[in-house]
Amino acid sequence: MKTFIKVTEIWIPDKSRTQLEFGSGHYGNLTDFKTDSAHQKFAYNEGLPGKAWAEGHPIVLSQFEDSYFKRTLAAKNAGLTCGIALPIFSGEFLMAVVVFLCGDDKDHAGAIEVWHQSLNTDNTLSVMDGYYGTLQNFETISKKLSVSKGQGIAGMTWQSGMPVLIEDIGSGDNFVRAKEAQAEGITAGISIPVYNNPDKPYVMTFLSAKATPIAKRIQIWIPNFQGTQLICQQGFSKDTNDLAAIFETLPVTKAIGALGRVWLTGIPIITGDNESDYSPELDNLSTMLAIPVIENGHLKAIISFLF
Repeated sequence: MKTFIKVTEIWIPDKSRTQLEFGSGHYGNLTDFKTDSAHQKFAYNEGLPGKAWAEGHPIVLSQFEDSYFKRTLAAKNAGLTCGIALPIFSGEFLMAVVVFLCGDDKDHAGAIEVWHQSLNTDNTLSVMDGYYGTLQNFETISKKLSVSKGQGIAGMTWQSGMPVLIEDIGSGDNFVRAKEAQAEGITAGISIPVYNNPDKPYVMTFLSAKATPIAKRIQIWIPNFQGTQLICQQGFSKDTNDLAAIFETLPVTKAIGALGRVWLTGIPIITGDNESDYSPELDNLSTMLAIPVIENGHLKAIISFLF
């Protein structure tokens, strides 16, 4: 099955914390691009990861030619044409940058959007930039839209300060573009708050189409009331999987397993085929991306994408 995102990478500060180095990645069969990427480093404001670090908010780079992207030739050879970078901060200090790379083809549908506070008002969010694959009409509508707090998936995240997952996005009243989403085959959406500067809110949304989903399974994990364990608040799967649903009833302890390590360190993680502590056999999936949501140095949630 094709997925909307072709490559996912995590870039982390080196020992001096002045450069970003390769942490981990999910490349599918793009082994040459993986080899080229593993040896890269990015200074502050250099390349896509460094630019997201310097800007302090998510960035969408819709084309690589004649841009600050450093791996243009390798990306072209791999069929990659667009990059999205999500910086993870704890206060003013960078923990990591998650990079998503996509490619254009006729069957590539879905969307990744960055919402920010509209320039002409403090009361609405609008799309700063986004990648929509083949959904040109949906892109046009989206970039003309503004939402207030509590309105639509981005506005709900802005209001609550928490990730929001909508499982049947095309038929819900809580998604402003429900009619257009249904027409384009968009079936689910998740939005993530980005904390760095509280005076400049950003929300990143992932909209998943049935034919090319963002991930096969998406989960939101939050600390329990006592702050002693993580519990699965919500999960969405492209295909019903009873074993995966059972897994979501199991709490996560800090430092134990992949999710527990994200909670301990505040650093996102990509598990690989050799990851044993996540029990991927529950889903017959071998790769998971886990992204922490951190505000004022405290974990608010972890979002996991299972590929």
